[in-house]
Amino acid sequence: MTRPARLAVVTGTGTEVGKTWVGAAVLAAGRRRGLRVAARKPLQSYSPGEHPLDSEVLAAASGEPEELVCPQGWRYAAPMAPPMAAAALGRPVPSLEALAAFVEGSWPGRGCDLALVEGAGGVASPLGADASNADLVQRLAPDAVVLVADASLGVINAVRLSVAALGPRRVIVHLNRYQPADDLHRRNLAWLSEVDRLDVTTDVEQLLGRVVG
Repeated sequence: MTRPARLAVVTGTGTEVGKTWVGAAVLAAGRRRGLRVAARKPLQSYSPGEHPLDSEVLAAASGEPEELVCPQGWRYAAPMAPPMAAAALGRPVPSLEALAAFVEGSWPGRGCDLALVEGAGGVASPLGADASNADLVQRLAPDAVVLVADASLGVINAVRLSVAALGPRRVIVHLNRYQPADDLHRRNLAWLSEVDRLDVTTDVEQLLGRVVG
């Protein structure tokens, strides 16, 4: 399979920071620009009865079958980190190499302008049987890592720790739910951009431009 022209891994400073919705919005914006896009969430865990699943949201945004975004066998109906969810359900969990093989072997044969791979939880959260999200980043060697973070109190510490765990990768920090009228949000943005010298975005079009530019 042909590697996408631009490959980004979407991760976060923790759970519930909006990774899936940010990724879906970027894919939708890319499609509006006429880009060929793809999404992969190699495995996911969730609460029984939860709807929509992350894979559903990403599939709707990319225009792909949900099974191609996340294999049915790697979906775990237990609200825990995927390896823990698999253990609780008495099911196997894939290794890092299996996850990478799925991702790398599933890209569209016609080529792809932009592809996003979303992990589960935060940067250091357990992902596969022998891997964290940071390990998947290192294995896939993407063109960029999109680090989604909440713009509110605590973001500077969370972003610094996450960036350090990612190692020498190009990281784009996206402050989700950023409110320009909020003084703390503005100060957090200024600190991360001007003091920590990080590449920070606050809206989807800006983020898309950074990823594909």
